[in-house]
Amino acid sequence: MALNLNLNFGEPGRHYVRAYEPGDDFYEALVELHRDLSDEQSQQVNARLILLLSNHIGDLSVLREAMAIAREGAVG
Repeated sequence: MALNLNLNFGEPGRHYVRAYEPGDDFYEALVELHRDLSDEQSQQVNARLILLLSNHIGDLSVLREAMAIAREGAVG
């Protein structure tokens, strides 16, 4: 499995008028996930979410590629 860097958000059976709508929906859900949490609680939720999604992906080569790309954006 290769890391998919194309837009890939959506819900089965839901029709979107604009291509960016599913990404906006995800962002809104992510903001709501963190609402009313302390910084520490927010970090815990992020860590747990990363582990849950990583387990769902399962392919270590894809996860390593994603980590490298994410680090590039943070380090410069």
